[in-house]
Amino acid sequence: MINNYCIETGYVSLNKYGEILCGDHVETASDDKDSAIVVMADGLGSGVKACILSTLTSKILSTMMANSMPMKDCISTMVATLPICKVRQLAYSTFTIIRISNHREAEIIQYDNPDVIMLRDGKRYEYPIITEMIDGKKILKSKISLCEDDVFIAMSDGVLHAGVGGVFDFGWDQSDVSDFLERFYDAKLNAKTISSMLIDLCRELYNGQPGDDTTVCTIKIRKRKQINLMIGPPEDPDDVNKMMSLFFSKEGRYIVCGGTTSNLAAEYLQRPLDCSLSEYVDPDIPPTAMIEGVDLVTEGVITMSRVLEYAQDYLGSNSRYAEWGQKNDGASRIARMLFQEATDINFFVGRAMNPAHQNPKLPIGFNVKMQLVDELAKCLSGMNKKIKVSYF
Repeated sequence: MINNYCIETGYVSLNKYGEILCGDHVETASDDKDSAIVVMADGLGSGVKACILSTLTSKILSTMMANSMPMKDCISTMVATLPICKVRQLAYSTFTIIRISNHREAEIIQYDNPDVIMLRDGKRYEYPIITEMIDGKKILKSKISLCEDDVFIAMSDGVLHAGVGGVFDFGWDQSDVSDFLERFYDAKLNAKTISSMLIDLCRELYNGQPGDDTTVCTIKIRKRKQINLMIGPPEDPDDVNKMMSLFFSKEGRYIVCGGTTSNLAAEYLQRPLDCSLSEYVDPDIPPTAMIEGVDLVTEGVITMSRVLEYAQDYLGSNSRYAEWGQKNDGASRIARMLFQEATDINFFVGRAMNPAHQNPKLPIGFNVKMQLVDELAKCLSGMNKKIKVSYF
C-alpha cells in the first residue's frame, strides 16, 4: 500500500521589491528510511545576508536529518548556531521542517515562522502542537497520521505581511489565509499550483511591490497515477504492433500525439479516428480528435512544443498555470494530465522521420521530436515525476 503513494512538493517565492536575491530558501532531501524532508528557512531582513543565512539554515538542517541525526540534536545544533539580532531580538533565521515518514506520518517542527496550515478533505485540520524549549528557544512540534490528499502549506511571514497599509491595515492573519485556501481548494490541484495561487494573491495584496520576501511551500500526499504518452510511429514499420501492444498494455490513461500515430493507434484498436468534433480552441494549437479507448488524441510537434513551454514556466514562476489549467486545447489538456494528474509517466517515442519536418521553410529542426521529448522528460523529472522513455 505504501508504494501506491507519493509526496508532491511545490514552492514559489517572491523577492522583496528591488532585491535580486530572495531571503527565503526551501531545501528538500530524503533519508535511507524512505522519509522525505522539506525545510523552509526565512533569513532575517532581505538581500544577500538573508539569502545566505536561509540557504545555510535549510541546507544544514536537511543534511543532518537526511543523515538520520535525531531531530532534537538537529534543532539544538541549529538553534545554538543561529545568533540573535541585538536590535530586533530575533534569530537571524527562522525555519519550518516537515518530515514525511513512509507516507504514513508527518512530523512538523516550527521555529518562529507562521504556523503550517493543514488541509484535509479541503478543510483546515487542527493538528496537535506541543511546545518545547530547546536552548531557550520555543520550538513547536507536531506528529500527524496521514490520509490520502492531505495538504500542508508552509509559509514565510511575507505572506501575512501582504496588504499591510493597503488592502489591510495590519495584514491578514492565518484564518484569512485558511479561508482563501479552503475557498479555492480543488482535489485536482497539485502542490505547485496551490503555492502559485496563494503567491499570486500575495503579489496582488502587495500591489506588485512585495515589502518582504514571500514564500509558500506546499506538500501533498498523493496516490500514484500513471499516464502513458505516445508520439510518432516506429522507425521500422514492422514494429508498429509491438509498440502499440506495449503501449496499450500499460495501466493508466493514454495520450496519443501526431496524425500518423493517431491513425496507427486507431487501426490497432480497430476503432475510427473521429475528427468531426474538432475545433480550434486556441488558433495556435491544432484541434484534438477522438479514438475510443484513448483518453486524448492531439497533433504532435506544435502541441508538444507548447506543453514544453508550460513545463519550463512551471519549474520557474508557474505564471502560466491559469492558462493551461483552464483552457481546453490539446496542449493545455496534456499539461493538466502530466503536471496535475500524473506521478508516473511513460513515453513511447517513434523514431520514424516525418517528411513535413524536413521542409526548410518550417522552423523545425531535424531531431525536433526527440529534443522535445528529451527536454519535456527533464522538466517532468524536475517536478519529481517518475519518467520512463522507450524508443522504437
